[in-house]
Amino acid sequence: MASISIWVAFSLFFYFIVNRIYKSHIYSSKLRKFECQEPVPKDTISRWPFGLDMLKIALEADRGKFFPLLLQRNVEQYGITYKYSIMITSSLFTVDPKNLKAILATQFDDFDLGSMRIGAFWPMLGKGIFTQDGHEWKVTRDMMRPQFNRDQMSDFEVEEKHVQNLMRAIDTRLQGDWTAEIDLQVLFFRLTMDSATEILLGQSADTQLLDLPENQTKAQGTRIDFAAEFDNALSWLSTRGRFADMYWLVSSKDFRNSCNKCNEYVDHFVQLALNRNSLARDQDKDDSTAIKKRYIYLDALAKETQDPIELRSQCLHLMLAGRDTTASLLGWLFLLFAQNPNQYQKLRNIVIENFGTYQNPLEINFLDLKNCRYLQHCLNEALRLYPLVPFNVRQANKDTTLPHGGGKDGKSKVFIPKGSIVEYSVFAMHRRKDIWGDDAEEFRPERWEGKKVGWEFLPFNGGARICIGQQFALNEAGYVTVRLLQRFDIIRDMATDSVVKHELKLTNSSANGVKVKLHTSTV
Repeated sequence: MASISIWVAFSLFFYFIVNRIYKSHIYSSKLRKFECQEPVPKDTISRWPFGLDMLKIALEADRGKFFPLLLQRNVEQYGITYKYSIMITSSLFTVDPKNLKAILATQFDDFDLGSMRIGAFWPMLGKGIFTQDGHEWKVTRDMMRPQFNRDQMSDFEVEEKHVQNLMRAIDTRLQGDWTAEIDLQVLFFRLTMDSATEILLGQSADTQLLDLPENQTKAQGTRIDFAAEFDNALSWLSTRGRFADMYWLVSSKDFRNSCNKCNEYVDHFVQLALNRNSLARDQDKDDSTAIKKRYIYLDALAKETQDPIELRSQCLHLMLAGRDTTASLLGWLFLLFAQNPNQYQKLRNIVIENFGTYQNPLEINFLDLKNCRYLQHCLNEALRLYPLVPFNVRQANKDTTLPHGGGKDGKSKVFIPKGSIVEYSVFAMHRRKDIWGDDAEEFRPERWEGKKVGWEFLPFNGGARICIGQQFALNEAGYVTVRLLQRFDIIRDMATDSVVKHELKLTNSSANGVKVKLHTSTV
């Protein structure tokens, strides 16, 4: 019996060795075929077996809320393109603009989102633009693109209503001309949830109003619950995403309940949209009701498909994009303003000159916001320092290459086998001093004056998968910024922790919040 066990163990060991030799031979052959070289890191990447030290450090960084800073440190230590392995998974990491251009544009068809992301996000989001590849993704994008036309993006009537609700929330904290300490980030996430639900579903969740003291009653709790369940589900999705191909280990009754409640909430509005669409087909346009004259994304989408599950999924995808991206951008921008009051004052002077005061505002439209150069510089600088998605992943669907990173000088092509993982960090790339200068980590909007950028600046991704709602997000952030600067002439930083921490869900926001005091202007 012992001899059989020894023979089996020897056979397995022999198979393992032969298999490793065979795979190494095949890999070396493909390196020569594709004329590639392996990346050479500047330092030893892992000193523990199976890369367990890398995993330990990453988990500690995640718990400590500084994971993007770890990625930046790794680039400084190992180089702008390097390979590493954790357990049995080998990945290539890069912050080289030439490689990102290849992944996202020139070799776009060689890479997919991969089954890991689709599986991790499916319970909450279902089938949609963030979980689709290939032909399905193209069909969805073509269906969604017309909904982001210039007229829809330039209508600030709905936005102004929710800005006024934001102001009401701030008013509850006023003590004379100054507010008490407030966390603007909380208010921004409520504002964008409310505007997103109104534009997408036809009815606002009204989280800003319902959180006011006079409105906190049990009868009004259901819409507040949607925002809480949405946030809870996103937290679980983020954790599942970090477990890569082991995402299925991360699940719970709490997660499933939140997914079900979000689905039920949106399903109600999907049915209303389908009913309106059915009525519209039976009536002349002159018989349309008042609510039909107001743009509702779900109504427009219901003309393209009547599948209630698809409608629900697309709305949840867009709610994630429209709510979290804009709220995070506003949060980072005002955190930077609190840290840099001179730039706040400079922009405020320009805002007053171009858009009037809060009490006597001039018209604010799409073109004027876009042409307000210093406002755009501030938005770009916030997106450079704190990109909304600091880390992303693709999976090769065929044997392919990337143009840069191989060899000791990093100038040779890198071989990417089919099925392998490629990771990139816009956060780390946006802070490269060889690209942005020695002041790369400083908030200096003036750097954008006359500056032309390419693939080194990717705040909304790039290539075919560039965010179709980016102009909507910039418009909303710009509008809200103008209205706040019209009303408040001084911002005071009330942060107690000088170290900026990162709350990584599916977007990146400040784990410290944005705690400030604001002074009401007298003009």
